[in-house]
Amino acid sequence: MHDICLNMPPMVQNFDPEDLFSRRCIWVNGPVIVGAGPSGLAVAAGLKDQGVPFIILERANCIASLWQNRTYDRLKLHLPKQFCQLPNFPFPEDFPEYPTKFQFISYLESYATHFNIAPQFNETVQSAKYDETFGLWRVKTISRRKGPSSVSAAECEVEYICRWLVVATGENSEKVVPEFEGLGEFGGRVMHACEYKSGEGFAGQKVLVVGCGNSGMEVSLDLCNHNAKPSMVVRSSVHVLPKEVFGKSTFEVAVMLMKRLPLWMVDKILLILARLILGNVEKYGLKRPSVGPLEFKHTAGKTPVLDIGALQKIRSGKIKVVPGIRRFLQGKVELVDGQVLQIDSVVLATGYHSNVPSWLKENEFFSNDGTPRNPFPNGWKGKGGLYAVGFTRRGLSGASLDAINVAHDIAKSWKEETKQKRKTVAARHRRCISHF
Repeated sequence: MHDICLNMPPMVQNFDPEDLFSRRCIWVNGPVIVGAGPSGLAVAAGLKDQGVPFIILERANCIASLWQNRTYDRLKLHLPKQFCQLPNFPFPEDFPEYPTKFQFISYLESYATHFNIAPQFNETVQSAKYDETFGLWRVKTISRRKGPSSVSAAECEVEYICRWLVVATGENSEKVVPEFEGLGEFGGRVMHACEYKSGEGFAGQKVLVVGCGNSGMEVSLDLCNHNAKPSMVVRSSVHVLPKEVFGKSTFEVAVMLMKRLPLWMVDKILLILARLILGNVEKYGLKRPSVGPLEFKHTAGKTPVLDIGALQKIRSGKIKVVPGIRRFLQGKVELVDGQVLQIDSVVLATGYHSNVPSWLKENEFFSNDGTPRNPFPNGWKGKGGLYAVGFTRRGLSGASLDAINVAHDIAKSWKEETKQKRKTVAARHRRCISHF
């Protein structure tokens, strides 16, 4: 059986039958949204509000799989909740200013329930290609459906045909795992930060944390709090800012200043405040970039580290800062400065990247690294009904702005096309009546 809606445009009937019926084929009378994270949910809510039908495809078995399956337990939002809420649905008033990971997941689940959003889970997009002849997107997926028992599962190929495609898989869909000489011979436990949950199982161990971003800093702090002995690899420069300034979030202060001052001046002020509050962090091995934190974020996409206690542990020596890695040995690591450290485990806090190039067959809107070529705020709309949400490098607030724009733009096009179809059907109906 093939699910092809009766309202499929006449042009679709001209597809090659062999190709069309080789898999289960579904016409979507609206957009296909790829990804059921915060970005995809925000677009879906906007479309629901305007009466536009859609389908959300999600490869995992839940919404916000990055938050649910690939984050550590101690994680909290780094920004105040008012900067992280999705459109038309504020956080509960009793939530703290910086909600925990579990509170944020609860919020997202409430969001999906409130807007009656039901993604299609366990459906991995293999390819999405624009058919210029028919002006339609063809999205091919592998769908895993549970069999009669909870263990068995069957795979089937599905092809969705639609006018609009929303890429909402985000900047952090795949983990980055660098290659290190000798890592295979190391012999100890090696994991990416997405697999790390808590330092409970590392008590008494010497752990090498590779990376000094927010994840690297927080994992190191968590390990320290669980009586492990972390050494944090700092391979490049990093901006470390206080989480709060004069009782206000540093982000909130930056947003307020940017309304009145140029970016370079705001950067200067932030660096002065950081020096006054945190002191000279460079003497602990945390070298600052040559450009300010906001400019560095805009140009290189590197988010400043907001200190939540790791710096104090670094000062006290409980978290050891070490330079880059030369190679791994059996139970050891050799650093670029010649030091050899005895270590028991390795946590790779080496970040994430977009997976868009692996499945989207398009090379104009997205660059090779899987992010839109046009910078914020113009990176949400491409050609032929292609849209992107969650690639702004501006967190949840940037994703929300994109989602509002995308939902509004699709709704406008959908309503115009629906109106035109009704006119066409009415005209055909009148012609049919005139023949009798």
